[in-house]
Amino acid sequence: MSHASDKKPLTDERKAQLTHIVKQDCGSCHGMTLKGGLGPALLPENLEGKNELFLQYTILHGRTSTAMPPWKSLLTEQEALWIAEQLKQGAMAEKAN
Repeated sequence: MSHASDKKPLTDERKAQLTHIVKQDCGSCHGMTLKGGLGPALLPENLEGKNELFLQYTILHGRTSTAMPPWKSLLTEQEALWIAEQLKQGAMAEKAN
């Protein structure tokens, strides 16, 4: 899935929106501080061994036989990759606290 907007850098406003999505929508299953819940923890130490492209794919396409839904109708590839990078760096967990 590729959108024309994939070519433009994400704006600070869009990054703030994506952070809100992670905190509210992802947090409802992965815990509000991303330390786990119905879904696994999304902290850097829990994501070791998973590269950003794997996480991007999971965000966009979900996980079969789990509660993880696909987000490809709401997020571009670039946005999903940005979220994956932020999760790997721990930036989302810091913002959730």
